Amino acid sequence: MNPQIPAPRQFLEGAPLGTRVVVRYKIPEGMTDALGDLVGLNAEECTVRTRRTDVVIPLALVVAAKQVPPAPARRAPRAAP
Repeated sequence: MNPQIPAPRQFLEGAPLGTRVVVRYKIPEGMTDALGDLVGLNAEECTVRTRRTDVVIPLALVVAAKQVPPAPARRAPRAAP
């Protein structure tokens, strides 16, 4: 493992709450991602607030995690022609 890149759990433990993250984790069908703000973390799980809901992820299932830039601003709706 590259010493420059922290392991996913180390990254999450060092990230302040409110950091925008993407977390890849195992599910029965394979893998999936949660993209949003890190809003909770304890010894067993982390919570990511996505656009739709809070996703609680067991740390044992996390395979990758990193900080991502802020979400782009929403576009104004198009005017009717």
